[in-house]
Amino acid sequence: MPRSRRAARRGPGSGRAGSPASEEEAGSEVLSHCSSASEGASPGEEGAGSEAAGEQGQEEEEAEDRLKEHMDNLLDKSAKTRQLALQSLRLAFSSRTLSEFLLERRLTLTDSLEKCLKKGKGEEQALAGTVLTLLCLQMGSGPEGEEVFRSLKPLLISVLTDSMASPGARQSCATALGMCCYIAAADLEDLVSCLSCLEAIFSPPSAGEGGSAPAQHGLLHCSALQSWSLLLTICPPSHIKSVLDNRWLKLPPLLSSSSVALRILAGETIALVFELAQDVEEDLCHQDTEFLRAQLKVLATESNKYRAKTDRRKQRSIFRDILRFIESGEYQEETIRFGLECMYLDSWARQRTYQAFKENNELLREIFGLGPPLVLDAAALKASKVSRFEKHLYNSAAFKARTKARSRVRDKRADVL
Repeated sequence: MPRSRRAARRGPGSGRAGSPASEEEAGSEVLSHCSSASEGASPGEEGAGSEAAGEQGQEEEEAEDRLKEHMDNLLDKSAKTRQLALQSLRLAFSSRTLSEFLLERRLTLTDSLEKCLKKGKGEEQALAGTVLTLLCLQMGSGPEGEEVFRSLKPLLISVLTDSMASPGARQSCATALGMCCYIAAADLEDLVSCLSCLEAIFSPPSAGEGGSAPAQHGLLHCSALQSWSLLLTICPPSHIKSVLDNRWLKLPPLLSSSSVALRILAGETIALVFELAQDVEEDLCHQDTEFLRAQLKVLATESNKYRAKTDRRKQRSIFRDILRFIESGEYQEETIRFGLECMYLDSWARQRTYQAFKENNELLREIFGLGPPLVLDAAALKASKVSRFEKHLYNSAAFKARTKARSRVRDKRADVL
């Protein structure tokens, strides 16, 4: 798939960012940036600053030495040592930006991860899949990330489709396959092959013929379906139409799963499919769509006592949103606040992408076209805050307004009765 097309799919133009938030705790990171960039420091402060910079450089050097040691330990004969190294790399890659450090070591690290996936078992394979995902996130969508993905894609598929591999390893590889393909795949052929592989996992013949997904595979099916739906958001219209023709009908049987997570994910994916059908101006009228609506209504109102109360509440809330969208095309917009900014999720595609990459701030900003982080000086930051007293006045006024509105509604109900 051409890079320009992929980039266009990943940067939805409907994203809005930069609105100030009113939380008191917002902006602690901004203050640290501002303080480090202040001008006119005294000679004593300059000396302290250079000393702090020297200490920081030494700490970074020590951290890099530890990373090199962990990477060397990936080739150790002891499985326990390799697992500990993978755990340390997972923590480091998920908490820091290490692109420059990893750039010249990516081939060595890729070879080591390949050995862990091939020769390791269970937990080691699962950790290797997670570290591979984080490595692709660090490399980004350039040729380096594509190189890492293309070299390990066959192995990820091999572990994922191996029924003798541990469920945890298969689950990790399903997530890695979807996220790495989303980030780094440049060819449509790679995208289509990953979609086909993932689809075969969550829709076995029994589920496609009307059966429910086995309970023991709930987590694996969730990971495969999450990755499949994520990749669906960057598919070209031609492939979307082939999915809409008949393959989406493998999703409704998953609504009968004993796993609440899989039921909810299947419902959200069905809503995503209907949304994509609108985008390509395709009609999903089918003899089974009426039965689908009936299923969704049941899930949106279910009150079976044998299900946990929190599961019932979450399921009803989400399926009410899904049913509203399918019947009227109305999406329940969600606001995500971070620091002094906020972002709006106004489609199922944006929600799916956010859920996949919400832990990676840098890549998330790139995908949603948010631009560089908003940084204010101390005066602007102070002006953006709302005092406790102002908050109290606002909340009191809002409470009174809600009370009056509810009273009017109750009065109207009484008149009707």
